[in-house]
Amino acid sequence: MKAERVVVDTNVLISAALRPTGPPRGVLDGVRLGNGVLLFSEESFEEFQSRLLRPKFDAYVGMEGRMVFLAQLMAVSERVSIVGAKLGCRDPDDDKILETALMGEADCLITGDRDLLAMSPFCGIPIVAPRDFINRRAGVSGGSDP
Repeated sequence: MKAERVVVDTNVLISAALRPTGPPRGVLDGVRLGNGVLLFSEESFEEFQSRLLRPKFDAYVGMEGRMVFLAQLMAVSERVSIVGAKLGCRDPDDDKILETALMGEADCLITGDRDLLAMSPFCGIPIVAPRDFINRRAGVSGGSDP
Protein backbone atom coordinates (compact mmCIF):
# COMPACT_ATOMS: atom_id res chain seq x y z
CA MET A 1 0.00 0.00 0.00
CA LYS A 2 1.31 3.41 -1.02
CA ALA A 3 2.01 5.89 1.79
CA GLU A 4 -0.36 8.86 1.74
CA ARG A 5 1.40 12.08 0.73
CA VAL A 6 0.00 15.15 2.48
CA VAL A 7 0.55 18.88 2.65
CA VAL A 8 -0.50 20.45 5.94
CA ASP A 9 -1.08 24.21 5.89
CA THR A 10 0.70 26.53 8.31
CA ASN A 11 -2.41 27.24 10.39
CA VAL A 12 -2.89 23.55 11.16
CA LEU A 13 0.80 23.01 11.91
CA ILE A 14 0.89 25.92 14.36
CA SER A 15 -2.17 24.60 16.17
CA ALA A 16 -0.56 21.16 16.35
CA ALA A 17 2.64 22.65 17.77
CA LEU A 18 0.81 24.64 20.44
CA ARG A 19 -1.74 22.05 21.60
CA PRO A 20 -0.95 18.38 22.24
CA THR A 21 -4.57 17.37 21.56
CA GLY A 22 -7.28 18.20 19.07
CA PRO A 23 -7.75 17.70 15.34
CA PRO A 24 -4.55 19.49 14.19
CA ARG A 25 -2.36 17.25 16.36
CA GLY A 26 -4.48 14.30 15.31
CA VAL A 27 -3.62 15.05 11.68
CA LEU A 28 0.11 14.82 12.34
CA ASP A 29 -0.30 11.73 14.50
CA GLY A 30 -2.42 10.14 11.77
CA VAL A 31 0.15 10.87 9.09
CA ARG A 32 2.96 9.52 11.25
CA LEU A 33 1.09 6.39 12.40
CA GLY A 34 -0.13 5.70 8.88
CA ASN A 35 3.43 5.94 7.58
CA GLY A 36 2.35 8.94 5.54
CA VAL A 37 4.67 11.45 3.95
CA LEU A 38 4.51 15.08 5.05
CA LEU A 39 5.43 17.41 2.17
CA PHE A 40 7.01 20.87 2.37
CA SER A 41 8.55 23.23 -0.11
CA GLU A 42 11.35 25.44 1.13
CA GLU A 43 8.92 28.35 0.95
CA SER A 44 6.15 26.64 2.91
CA PHE A 45 8.55 25.46 5.62
CA GLU A 46 10.08 28.93 5.95
CA GLU A 47 6.60 30.46 6.32
CA PHE A 48 5.71 27.95 9.04
CA GLN A 49 9.01 28.42 10.87
CA SER A 50 8.87 32.22 10.83
CA ARG A 51 5.32 32.25 12.18
CA LEU A 52 5.82 29.54 14.80
CA LEU A 53 8.84 31.33 16.28
CA ARG A 54 6.97 34.59 16.88
CA PRO A 55 7.12 35.76 20.51
CA LYS A 56 3.32 35.76 20.80
CA PHE A 57 3.46 31.96 21.10
CA ASP A 58 5.86 32.01 24.08
CA ALA A 59 2.89 31.85 26.45
CA TYR A 60 1.77 28.53 24.94
CA VAL A 61 5.00 26.64 24.27
CA GLY A 62 8.53 27.76 25.06
CA MET A 63 10.99 28.52 22.29
CA GLU A 64 12.90 25.29 22.96
CA GLY A 65 9.75 23.20 22.55
CA ARG A 66 8.90 24.92 19.27
CA MET A 67 12.44 24.41 17.98
CA VAL A 68 12.21 20.69 18.81
CA PHE A 69 8.86 20.49 17.00
CA LEU A 70 10.41 22.13 13.90
CA ALA A 71 13.40 19.79 13.98
CA GLN A 72 11.14 16.74 14.29
CA LEU A 73 9.02 17.84 11.32
CA MET A 74 12.08 18.60 9.24
CA ALA A 75 13.50 15.15 9.98
CA VAL A 76 10.40 13.26 8.85
CA SER A 77 9.23 15.35 5.91
CA GLU A 78 10.01 15.35 2.23
CA ARG A 79 10.98 18.55 0.41
CA VAL A 80 9.67 19.45 -3.01
CA SER A 81 10.74 22.29 -5.28
CA ILE A 82 8.33 24.96 -6.42
CA VAL A 83 8.78 27.91 -8.76
CA GLY A 84 6.28 30.40 -7.35
CA ALA A 85 3.47 29.75 -9.82
CA LYS A 86 0.31 31.84 -9.60
CA LEU A 87 -2.46 29.29 -9.17
CA GLY A 88 -5.49 31.49 -8.61
CA CYS A 89 -6.05 31.40 -4.88
CA ARG A 90 -7.84 34.49 -3.56
CA ASP A 91 -4.92 34.91 -1.12
CA PRO A 92 -1.80 34.81 -3.33
CA ASP A 93 0.24 33.70 -0.29
CA ASP A 94 -1.64 30.39 -0.43
CA ASP A 95 -0.45 29.64 -3.97
CA LYS A 96 2.77 28.19 -2.51
CA ILE A 97 0.72 25.66 -0.53
CA LEU A 98 -1.22 24.63 -3.65
CA GLU A 99 1.98 24.39 -5.68
CA THR A 100 3.65 22.30 -2.97
CA ALA A 101 0.72 19.89 -3.15
CA LEU A 102 0.90 19.74 -6.95
CA MET A 103 4.67 19.33 -7.22
CA GLY A 104 4.74 16.82 -4.38
CA GLU A 105 1.95 14.77 -5.96
CA ALA A 106 0.00 15.07 -2.72
CA ASP A 107 -2.96 12.85 -2.02
CA CYS A 108 -4.48 15.50 0.23
CA LEU A 109 -4.04 19.09 1.42
CA ILE A 110 -5.15 19.77 5.01
CA THR A 111 -6.10 23.28 6.07
CA GLY A 112 -8.47 25.39 8.07
CA ASP A 113 -8.21 28.22 5.52
CA ARG A 114 -11.59 28.86 3.92
CA ASP A 115 -10.02 30.25 0.73
CA LEU A 116 -8.22 26.96 0.17
CA LEU A 117 -11.13 24.78 1.30
CA ALA A 118 -13.34 26.50 -1.29
CA MET A 119 -10.96 25.32 -4.05
CA SER A 120 -11.39 21.61 -3.32
CA PRO A 121 -10.63 19.54 -5.21
CA PHE A 122 -7.68 21.35 -6.77
CA CYS A 123 -6.31 19.51 -9.81
CA GLY A 124 -7.68 16.30 -8.35
CA ILE A 125 -6.24 16.91 -4.86
CA PRO A 126 -8.84 16.98 -2.08
CA ILE A 127 -8.53 19.95 0.26
CA VAL A 128 -10.00 19.11 3.65
CA ALA A 129 -10.27 20.44 7.19
CA PRO A 130 -8.33 18.60 9.92
CA ARG A 131 -11.39 16.88 11.39
CA ASP A 132 -12.52 15.73 7.94
CA PHE A 133 -9.07 14.23 7.29
CA ILE A 134 -9.20 12.33 10.59
CA ASN A 135 -12.75 11.15 9.95
CA ARG A 136 -11.90 10.07 6.41
CA ARG A 137 -9.01 7.97 7.70
CA ALA A 138 -11.30 6.46 10.34
CA GLY A 139 -14.05 5.79 7.79
CA VAL A 140 -16.46 8.29 9.38
CA SER A 141 -18.29 11.07 7.56
CA GLY A 142 -18.70 14.41 9.27
CA GLY A 143 -18.71 18.17 9.02
CA SER A 144 -15.85 20.59 8.56
CA ASP A 145 -13.83 22.36 11.21
CA PRO A 146 -14.59 26.07 11.41
